[in-house]
Formats: sequence, C-alpha cells, structure tokens
Amino acid sequence: MIGFISDNLLIPILDFFYGLFQSYGLAIVALTIVIRLALFPLSAGSIRSARRMKIAQPVMQKRQAEIKSKYANNPQKQQEELGNLMKEFGSPLAGCLPLLVQMPILFALFATLRGSPFADVPYAVNFKVLPSEQIAAIEPKPFTSPRHSIFITEHDHFPIIASLPGGTKLGTGETTQIKLETTDGDNFKSLISRYEGGNNYTPSWKVTKGEGLVKVSSDGTVTGISPGDATVEAKVPGLAAKSGFLFIKALGQVGFYVDGSINWDIATLVGAFGLTLVISQVLSGRGMPANPQQSTANKITPVMITGMFLFFPLPAGVLLYMVIANVFQALQTFLLSREALPENLQIILDKQLATQNAEQTGISPSLTEGSDRLPFEPKSGK
Repeated sequence: MIGFISDNLLIPILDFFYGLFQSYGLAIVALTIVIRLALFPLSAGSIRSARRMKIAQPVMQKRQAEIKSKYANNPQKQQEELGNLMKEFGSPLAGCLPLLVQMPILFALFATLRGSPFADVPYAVNFKVLPSEQIAAIEPKPFTSPRHSIFITEHDHFPIIASLPGGTKLGTGETTQIKLETTDGDNFKSLISRYEGGNNYTPSWKVTKGEGLVKVSSDGTVTGISPGDATVEAKVPGLAAKSGFLFIKALGQVGFYVDGSINWDIATLVGAFGLTLVISQVLSGRGMPANPQQSTANKITPVMITGMFLFFPLPAGVLLYMVIANVFQALQTFLLSREALPENLQIILDKQLATQNAEQTGISPSLTEGSDRLPFEPKSGK
C-alpha cells in the first residue's frame, strides 16, 4: 500500500510541481502543502478533540469515578452511564482515528522523500553461504526485494527491484548474479543506456556484512567464499541527491556530524523543526488553564525529539518536509484555537480559569450555591 501511494499519488504530484518550478526543493514545499491541505479535515478533528479533552478530562475523570462507585453492583447501568458521559463530552479516543487514517500517507511520503530522486537508493541482499556439499539439498526459493521508483531524468522514473531467481542461499565456490530490473523484467542497465547521461545511474556494489565470506563484482555477480552470513548492497545514485535548495547544500545529505565536521544546513533544519514544534505546542495551550505536569512535558518533549533528529539519519529533503509541515500545523492550531467551544465546555473552561486566577491572586472564587455542582448540571430535587 505504501509503494502504491508513493508511485501513484506522491511522485506524480512531485513531477507536476517540478515541471512548474524546476526545483526539487520547491517541489517538496509544494507537495507538503498539498498533503497538509488534503489532511486538513482529519488533523483538524484531532486538534479539536485534543483541545476539548484538555478541558473536559478533569470533569470526566471525576464523573467516571462517581459512576463506577455508584453502580459498582450494576455493570449494565454502569456501562450505560459511562456511554452517556462519552456522548456528553466525546470519547478521548476520537482524536486517534484521524491519525490512524493518515498514517499510510505519511509513511508513503517519508518513503518517497527518502528515496530517488532525493537520495541514493540501496538494495540490500542477505546471503547465506553453505558448504558446497550441503547446497545441493537446498531447494531454491526466488528472492525479490521491495521496489523503488528510480529517476533516470526529471520526468522518467521506473519501479526497480533486485531479484535472484535462484534464491539467497549460495554454495562455496558458486556464483550468482543479482539482477536489477523493472517489475516488467526489463534490465536496469539496458534501460539507463537509452538515456543521455544514463550511465550516471549505474549502481555501485559492495559487501556491507561478512566481507571475506563473499565477493561481488561491478555487474552484481556474487561469489561464495566461506560459509556464513553476508550482505551485498547495490546503491543507485539519486538524481537530486546532490541538488541544493536555499541554504541546503544537498537534499539527499544525511547526518548532522559527518567526517569530523558539522553540517550546518542539517543543524539549521533540525533547529527549525524544534522551534516550530515548540510554537505549535504553545498555540495548542492558548486560552487553556495552566497544567504544571503538562507544562513540564511540553518543555521536555521538543528537546528530546529535536535531539533525536540530530543523530537520526534523515535526508535534508525529509527534514525540509517536517519543518514545513510543522509550520502548517502551527497555523492550523492557531486558527482552530479561536473557534467557539460547545456551551458545556465553555462553562467548564470559565470555571477552571476563574479557579486558577483565584489561586494566583489569593481571592476565593464564588462557589455555586450549596454544592460543587457544575453550573450546567441540573439541580437535584429535594
């Protein structure tokens, strides 16, 4: 499903915007905005639900405890009353559904921006080398890698897989060739030879695990040397991996600290990600009563996530998407925080803010007559 969304939705949109701007950096920005606009109704539902739950949660927890205590011996009535409570305030899980729905699109977007044309594309094949006398008893099982859309020109790309008809088990002294080909069976080497400059996308081959157990030639032929487990990797250059954008030296560049030097463009993108995350969190708490525990979490979370991305190997193109997406999220949060609340939640919020103000000023808030009943709840009969 991830590959289908990437090949049939995201890459065509990138092609369209590259045709307009002749810049893969601008194409990423435009793609991000299109995706965020498409997901606006879903993410808006999550933001609204989170805002309402921040207000209603203390009241809901108190009412749930009362219902469970009151109907401890009547499970059916207890479930009925808890259901009515959910109808009144909404379910805390309501905001999760939009996130689950959009997850395949977000995964596909990450897969698209981490692959061709924005980064070099690796094909890793794990081999098991066996003694020659044992390999005859092994039934071959064909191997096919996940496919990746490989760009040969700005507008020509093809789904390419790595395949081994004889499987990944290899006898000592035996050879096999890893085939890079289209899903229709066209040889990748023959394919790139049809394009001017196509040889720039000839894959490089190397043994990344088990060096000395196998060797690989420049055409992908693997020879078993000694028994054991080994990994051979083919890497196809990304068309735009070395393309820059604004202050970004290369969209396919990975790593904050490489070869003893700091990549300041990556550091700037990570810093911008952390800053936009903080802004979004501040806006989400706009007009809400202070919550010391939540406030501490809000301070720690952006630092932890930002610190993680300093050392997590994401290409600059992916980080650019994340920064733009955060800016869009902050703007969306700001707009939705100005929406009017349902009357029952507004009454609760007003009371929470009045209580907080009273605690800060030392003046007791006016209490509802005779009880701690909420203002919108009906008076009990006497």
